[in-house]
Amino acid sequence: MTTNGGFEPVFCTVVPPHVLDRLAKNDDPALSGPARRTLVRDSELRGRRRVTTEFALASAPLAKAPSDQPLRTVYDAGHGTALPGTKVRGEGDEPGRDATVNRAFSGLGATFELFLKAYGRHSIDGDGLPLDATVHYDEDYNNAFWNGEQMVFGDGDGEIFLDFTIPIDVIGHELTHGVTQYTANLTYYGQPGALNESMSDVFGALIKQYTLGQTATEADWLVGAGLLAPGVSGKALRSMKEPGSAYDDDVLGKDPQPATMDDYVRTGRDNGGVHINSGIPNHAFYLAATALGGHAWERAGRIWFDVLTGGDLPEQAMFTDFASLTVKAARERFGDGGDEFRAVAKAWEQVGVRIP
Repeated sequence: MTTNGGFEPVFCTVVPPHVLDRLAKNDDPALSGPARRTLVRDSELRGRRRVTTEFALASAPLAKAPSDQPLRTVYDAGHGTALPGTKVRGEGDEPGRDATVNRAFSGLGATFELFLKAYGRHSIDGDGLPLDATVHYDEDYNNAFWNGEQMVFGDGDGEIFLDFTIPIDVIGHELTHGVTQYTANLTYYGQPGALNESMSDVFGALIKQYTLGQTATEADWLVGAGLLAPGVSGKALRSMKEPGSAYDDDVLGKDPQPATMDDYVRTGRDNGGVHINSGIPNHAFYLAATALGGHAWERAGRIWFDVLTGGDLPEQAMFTDFASLTVKAARERFGDGGDEFRAVAKAWEQVGVRIP
């Protein structure tokens, strides 16, 4: 399960509540309606996840994948909300005509491959967990989520958000919440919650870069590029290179993510700003990865993975705790005084996170 004495699955979405809140207040019902329905649905699902966890109602999958191969199943909800829906593609099946199904299937495989090939991890739980996903969830549903057991994708409203299977890093982001669930199990509130979100952005970005064969310099470091509809003034949900620059739109508002601790946002909303303050550790990873160059999953990603899965990261970890462990991991894996050690230490200094 986890290194911290058992895991507690949480309900994690890729679109932050503050974005949907703003949309829900828009005067145009074509924009506010889907956002309000999405917020209501997310609230219901979050409550259900809490009850399922508390009373241990979740059932573990019976089948296990071969050690070095994924076991993927994609279901179609048919714009309903019953999960998982109708099975439409399984492992070994040929691609069908539904591009959404094919993208979800490929994204599950790309995530499995990155964790296996780069880090030797067999699926989300490290033990060949089958990877399930449901597409075409609900009507105009403006989100994608990991519910502790599977991936779920909405089709978007077509006005603000497009199909949530389009960006492969969205798929990787949500599945990485599963990896965190089975390892460090970071509490989903405040700085631990922001670290939880940042882990998903980091490995979502690495999955995209790995699939495209990009170096750290070649990558765009955007999370959710291609998700925003053409009429939206923005390029993605988040930017790891320049937090706060992903969008600046009359409807969505301006990206609120800070890049450094000087602009840390103190709020009780969004579980203490987990989707906002994640910009700080996101930017630290970007700085470390680009300073090192090459493929980001090989050195910077290896250090972050070591900390996430190493057993020393507490569930209530603050930014300073995580930063200290990355410096330690860089030293242990690559040597004291090496490029990796210097790049990681400098990155945290640049974002204003002090290492004791």
